[in-house]
Amino acid sequence: MSQPIPLVDLKAQYATIQSEVDRAIRRVVENTNFIMGSEVSNFEKAFANFCGVKHCVGVGSGTAALELVLRALGIGPGDEVITVAHTFIATAEAISAVGALPIFIDIDPQTYNMSSSALVQTINERTQAIIPVHIYGQPADMTTIGAIASQHNIPIIEDAAQAHGAIWAGRKVGGLGRAACFSFYPGKNLGAYGDAGAVTTDDDEVAAQVRLLRNHGRHDKYLHEIKGFGHRIDALQSAILGAKLPFLDEWTAARQRLAARYTELLSDLELMLPSVDAQAESAWHLYVIRTPLREEMFDHLKTQGIGAGVHYPIPLHLQPAYADLNYSPGDLPVTEAVAKSCLSLPLYPEMSDEQQDRVVAAIRTFLEKQGWTEPNN
Repeated sequence: MSQPIPLVDLKAQYATIQSEVDRAIRRVVENTNFIMGSEVSNFEKAFANFCGVKHCVGVGSGTAALELVLRALGIGPGDEVITVAHTFIATAEAISAVGALPIFIDIDPQTYNMSSSALVQTINERTQAIIPVHIYGQPADMTTIGAIASQHNIPIIEDAAQAHGAIWAGRKVGGLGRAACFSFYPGKNLGAYGDAGAVTTDDDEVAAQVRLLRNHGRHDKYLHEIKGFGHRIDALQSAILGAKLPFLDEWTAARQRLAARYTELLSDLELMLPSVDAQAESAWHLYVIRTPLREEMFDHLKTQGIGAGVHYPIPLHLQPAYADLNYSPGDLPVTEAVAKSCLSLPLYPEMSDEQQDRVVAAIRTFLEKQGWTEPNN
C-alpha cells in the first residue's frame, strides 16, 4: 500500500523549516529566559503587524484567550453571550468559566458560520457579547454581524482559532471586532509545539487588562493590582511561532490552491462542497465536504490509508456538558444537519497533487460503488 495520507502532516512541515525552528529553540534554551521576555514581545509585535492591529497579547491557549477577553470586558454571572454550537467546546467553555450563559444560535447553511438572521431574533437586553466563530478558516459575515452589534452597542469577540490570515472585505481577521482570540494548537495553520494562544485588539484598555489577567494581575513581580491567572504564553512557544510566522502567507496560498483543486476535482460528484462568501478569503484550515454517507465514506478512506476527520459530530447544544441548558434535538436544524454529514479531507500546505489525487480517487471509487456519481446540482 502507498504511504498513508494524514489529515495534517506536521512532520512534513517541520522538514521544510527545520533549521529555522531548531535555531529558535536553541536560542531560548541557551538564553534560559523561559518565561516572558523578548521572545514573547517580539512575537507579539510580529503577529499584531500580521493581523493589522495595535496589540497582540500572547496567552497559554486559545481557550485562555477567550476567557480573558470576556473578563476584560467585565462579562460575568447573569450575562448572556451569543455564539454557535458548531465549534469546539472551548468557545462555550470560556463563557461558562466567567459565569455567563452561552446562548447557541444556528448557522448559515452555505458557510456554516453564524446566521445573522438567527442573531437578530435572539439578541436581547441580557446579551453582553457576541462570539462569531470563523469556522474552518472562513470568516463569518462580519459586516452584517458588526452592524447588528453596533445597533445594540454590544462587543464582538472573534473566535479566530482556525482563521489565521483569513480576510473579510479586504481586512484580516483579528481586528474586526473589539478583540479576537487565536489558538496556536499544533494542528492550526500557525501552530506551536504545545498549547499557546493570543488576543489581538485595537482597544488599548482591553489589551492592558488582558496583559494583567494573564500574569497574575501584576506589572511588577510582587505587586498584584488585580486577581489574575497563570495564562502566559511560553517563551519557547513564542520563539517557535516567530520562526513559523514568516511562512504563513506562503502556507495559506498553498492551502487555497489545494482547496480550489479539491473543488475542481470533486465538482462532478454528488457531494456538498464548501462555499466561500464573495467577501471572504478563507484560510482553509479545513476542507469540509458533506455527504449522507459520511460514516461509510470515512471508513472507506481509512481502509485506503487516508486520514479524514469529523469536525464536529456532536453540536455543543446537545453535549452532555450543556444538558443543563435544556436544548433539544431539532432546536438548531442546520447545525444538526451539518454535524451529521460533514467530513474533513486531508489538507496541509505540503500536500502534493499526487496525494490529493489519491484522496479524490478513493472518494470517487467509494461513490461509484454506491451508485452516487451523478453530477452535483
